[in-house]
Amino acid sequence: MEGGADRVEDLRRRKSKAHSGGGQDRISAQHSKGKMTARERIEQLLDSGSFMEVDALVEHRCRDFDMDRNVIPGDGVVCGHGTIDGRLVYCFAQDFTVYGGSLGEMHGLKICKILDMALKTGAPVIGLNDSGGARIQEGVASLGSYAEIFFRNVRASGVIPQISVIMGPCAGGAVYSPAITDFVVMVDKTAHMFITGPEVIRTVTNEEVSFEELGGATTHATMSGVTHFTAESDSSAIEIVRELVGLIPANNLEKPPVVETSDPLDRSCGILDNLVPSDPGQPYDINVVVEEVLDEGSFLEVQADFAKNIVIGMGRLGGHTIGLVANQPMHLAGCLDIDASVKAARFVRFCDAFNIPLLTLVDVPGFLPGANQEWGGIIRHGAKLLYAFAEATVPKLTVITRKAYGGAYDVMSSKHIRGDYNIAWPSAELAVMGAQGAVQIIHRKRINDSKNPEQERMRLVDDYTESFANPYRAASLGYLDDVVLPSETRSSLTKALGALIEKEEVRPAKKHGNIPL
Repeated sequence: MEGGADRVEDLRRRKSKAHSGGGQDRISAQHSKGKMTARERIEQLLDSGSFMEVDALVEHRCRDFDMDRNVIPGDGVVCGHGTIDGRLVYCFAQDFTVYGGSLGEMHGLKICKILDMALKTGAPVIGLNDSGGARIQEGVASLGSYAEIFFRNVRASGVIPQISVIMGPCAGGAVYSPAITDFVVMVDKTAHMFITGPEVIRTVTNEEVSFEELGGATTHATMSGVTHFTAESDSSAIEIVRELVGLIPANNLEKPPVVETSDPLDRSCGILDNLVPSDPGQPYDINVVVEEVLDEGSFLEVQADFAKNIVIGMGRLGGHTIGLVANQPMHLAGCLDIDASVKAARFVRFCDAFNIPLLTLVDVPGFLPGANQEWGGIIRHGAKLLYAFAEATVPKLTVITRKAYGGAYDVMSSKHIRGDYNIAWPSAELAVMGAQGAVQIIHRKRINDSKNPEQERMRLVDDYTESFANPYRAASLGYLDDVVLPSETRSSLTKALGALIEKEEVRPAKKHGNIPL
C-alpha cells in the first residue's frame, strides 16, 4: 500500500514538473514580454476542459554538452487535442521557457505524432510556434525531426486544414513548416520569421536591418505576403484562429459548417444601385459590395495588407461558408499584378481543396503593365490564378460589376473556365480593352485622316462604348447567365448557391497537375 502511495506521488511530481515548464522565473520572463505560456495559449484556444494532453512525460535523449543534467518532461512542447466550439482539433504549443522552445529530436517527434493523429482522424491541426529554432546540442537529430514535420505537412496538405500561429521567434529551417500550412497568423512586435537573421545578413552582405524590419509581422503582412493575419497580442491571435476554424470543414471529405442566419436571403442591397461611378476612371470601394452581399458581419478578410488590389477572404452567404475573391478599384485600379495573382491563386486552391464555394467580384482593367512586372514573371504568376480557377470544381459564382477587359476577363472565373453562375450589373463592360484604347487601334487611320481628329475620335469612342461597353453582347452569347440590378445581387447569388451546393464535377484522373510555379 505504501509503495503504491509512493508511486502515485511520483507520478504527481513528474506531471507537476512537466506543467511547470522551465520554472517560475522563466514563466515570469515570458509574461514580462507580453507573451502567454504554452499552456495558457492552449487553454484559451480550446473549449474549457476539453484539452487532452499527449506525451507530457517525453524527455530528450541527448547526453552531449551536459544536456543529461537538464531534463524537463515534455521536452519544450505541449501537444494534444480538444475542441473548438465542440469540433475536434489537434494542437501543439512550443514552450519558450524550456530550452527556448528549441526543437530537438523528441520535441519534433511529439509534433509528428500530433500531425499523424490529426490526419488519421480527419481533424484540423493548429501549431502555436514560439521557438529559438533547431536545438544545436542535438545536431542532425534535430534537423531530422524538422524534415519529418515538413514531410507530414506536405502529406496533410489539402486533406486537413493546417494553421500556424507565430507567437515568438521562428528562424532558419523552422519557417518552412508554417510556410507549407494553409494560414499563418503572426503576433505584432513579438513574432519574427526569417531564414537568416540580422547578424548573418550583416556579416555576409553588410546590410544593417533590425529584427522587426527583417521579419516582423508588419513586414510579412505588407511586403512578403508570408502571413495571412496580424494580431495585436497572443490573445487576439488565438481568437482569429477560433473564428477561422468556425468557417472551414474538418477535412477534405466534409463540407464547411452551415449556420443559421437572421439575414434575409432575398435582402435588397439598394446602396449598390448607385455605387459604380459613371466615370470609368473613378474608383469605388469593392468592400462595400462584399459587406452588402454576404451575411451581415460574416466576412473575415485574409492578407488584408498585402497586394491590396485584390481582396480575398471567407464569409457566409445564406449561412454557407463561401470564399471571396474581388478586384479592388481603390488600388492600382484593380489590375492584376504578380502579388495579387499569387495571393488569390493560393486562396482559390485552398477553397477548392476544402469544398468551399467561390464568389468572384470582377472589376479588372487588365494585368498591370510595366517592365518590372514582365521581368518578374507576370506571365507565369498570372497563369497561377488562371490555373487555380480552371482547376477548381467547387461551385463558382461570378459577378462583373464594371470592367472585365482582355485576358484578365478570362482569368477571373469566367464562364469559359467553367464558372457555374456568371452575372453582371448593367454597368459592366466586357471587352478586349477600354473604348479609348480600342478606338485608337481600330480607327487610327480614320482619325488621322479626319478634318477634326479629336471630334472624330470622341464620336468613335461614344459609338464603341454604346456597342461594346456593356454586358449585353456577352449575355447574347451565353457568356453571362443574367444581367441583374445591383440591388438584386444577394438574392440572385443565394438562390444560385442553393442550387449549386451539391455540385459534383469529375475531372480526368491524374497524379497531379503541373501548376506554373
